[in-house]
Amino acid sequence: MRADCLYTADAVSVAVARLALSIAQDIGGANPLVLIVMRGGLFFGARLLQKLSFPLELDYVDASRYGDAVTGRVLQWRRDVPASVRNRTVLLVDDILDEGITLRAIRDRVLELGARDTRIAVLAEKLLGREKPVTADYHALTVPDRYVFGFGMDVRGLWRHLPGIYALSDTDLRG
Repeated sequence: MRADCLYTADAVSVAVARLALSIAQDIGGANPLVLIVMRGGLFFGARLLQKLSFPLELDYVDASRYGDAVTGRVLQWRRDVPASVRNRTVLLVDDILDEGITLRAIRDRVLELGARDTRIAVLAEKLLGREKPVTADYHALTVPDRYVFGFGMDVRGLWRHLPGIYALSDTDLRG
């Protein structure tokens, strides 16, 4: 497998710390419910939560269009949004805002269940050059329109554990 390093572990850490400050300024006084989007959001969420110095509650949602594939399919809910979002400020935390279909569905479900306010924080925003159905209120890094992995993002279920962010060679997507 061939890949290019887009961000080192140190660069990711600095970006996450900077993002945590912005989130704290915006919603630190709201006692938000933080919903980690599994599985990719786990690594970013853990690092982000360590940097947040205000009271919050934590839960998770598990929905994906990818599974172990490299292209999106039909959204599968493995764990629905908890009812505890009602009348809360909710911070959705995910690894990447790619096409935005999954995050839009999760955000819509959070609002449907009565959240007062919903914010989205992602580690990486993919630069697609077109409008997405949802926007991130906070993003730590931007990545090009390539298949990226590391720091929670995977390639066919592998390499989530890498501390940096890498872009797969286009020729390796066919395998």
